[in-house]
Amino acid sequence: MSLTSKREHRQHAEDKHEASRSSFERDYSRLIHSPTFRRLQGKSQVFGAGTGDYYRTRLTHSLEVAQIARQAAKNLVFQYPEITLERADSPGLVLDPEVVECASIAHDFGHPPFGHKGEEVLADILDKLIEERTRKALRGKKESNEQKREKHSEMRYRYEHFEGNAHNFRLMMFLEKRENLDGLNLSDAVLLGVNKYPFSGLENKKGMYRNEWSYISAIRKEWGIPERRTTLEAQLMDLCDDIAYSAHDLEDGIKAGKIEVHEHFMHDEGTHQLILDKIQTLEDRVWQGMDREAISMKVSAVLDDYLQAWNSKWPVCDRDFSRTRREVKAYWVNQFVSSLGVIDDGGWKKVTFVRDGAENDDMLRTVSVLKSFAWVTMIRDLRVQRLQKRSEWIIRRLWDAFVDPATATSIIPSDWIQRFERDQRQAVPVWTWERMVVDYIAGMTDMFAEKIYNELYGLKVGSIYDID
Repeated sequence: MSLTSKREHRQHAEDKHEASRSSFERDYSRLIHSPTFRRLQGKSQVFGAGTGDYYRTRLTHSLEVAQIARQAAKNLVFQYPEITLERADSPGLVLDPEVVECASIAHDFGHPPFGHKGEEVLADILDKLIEERTRKALRGKKESNEQKREKHSEMRYRYEHFEGNAHNFRLMMFLEKRENLDGLNLSDAVLLGVNKYPFSGLENKKGMYRNEWSYISAIRKEWGIPERRTTLEAQLMDLCDDIAYSAHDLEDGIKAGKIEVHEHFMHDEGTHQLILDKIQTLEDRVWQGMDREAISMKVSAVLDDYLQAWNSKWPVCDRDFSRTRREVKAYWVNQFVSSLGVIDDGGWKKVTFVRDGAENDDMLRTVSVLKSFAWVTMIRDLRVQRLQKRSEWIIRRLWDAFVDPATATSIIPSDWIQRFERDQRQAVPVWTWERMVVDYIAGMTDMFAEKIYNELYGLKVGSIYDID
């Protein structure tokens, strides 16, 4: 099978082939016309969706990542002919701008309502369910620690976990619908372009759910992708997500007044310490072996560079705050994208920041500092924390309302119930009831989750003519 055939292969064979559109153009159409894509406009990026008409949502963030990634891919293909379809050694070592764009469009499909807080709460709900079911199964039994671990593993296998990147694949490959198929039936190149955590969730909680991993792992084997490695397209998508986060979310923070670009704010000792604390919780390779003092020096240097970029753009932009904010954002995006390159990586290849033919760890640290700066100045903001606390209550109460099938069947949309019943008739069902409930909640927008919560628990009730 040729590289083209492997990359354009789909899980389910399709009879129709449109001569007017390429395989990846069809993938792009399926993604942007999907209900999941539209729902991204109602899901939080940093500030709650609907907070204002300026701030980014998951939808605008995904579109910005896609634009950056497509342009970066074009640049890299021009610089490195060996990653073109004609010269690549493996289907995973091809960099196609269309595939990267599709992967970027889909990279946040799996994020639940209320941003990272929603992801954290759903993960905790399943963890607690597994612990509860393990205790219940062992009640009154004297079993060894090894037997307890086996029972816990059995429950973990049954109920799995929740993780936004894994949920991308649950949506693309199971929950979305296309003719008589479950999922969008995307090409293998696009699926692997989204797969930045290439392992089972039973091995690592960032990994994929069993149903989708069974197919993805088989394709990885067919493509000859080394263990723990990802395609060049997945690598570039992931880097461009970080680039967008570090530049664009800071712009939102400045617009919202959470970040002030002047010497006093940028050199604030409290903020500096929070950035250090955040960085030291990360598992990024580029920070390993560096003590707190060395990290502190890098943080200071990056914040100084940000302030210097602002001060240099300020007079050029006619001292217009809005123009300066946008130009500084563009400056950082350009700095990062122009530093991208491809290097050899132990029998595979790696898309990363490159300087003098080697990986530029200093640039990777710069992105990490800016992301951490955005995190501590916005996510830890008082009002954002209050919104997150409210978000947690909403999700937990929705779970309480839906977790008992005896009482919840009548308050969950009929198409979900029909889908569940059909799944249970399969030889190997994808769902337990509890997993179906988690998938249902995860697909909600922020506003829809609040609407259902208010109907169930609040003073405000919806109209019986509303369509869920």
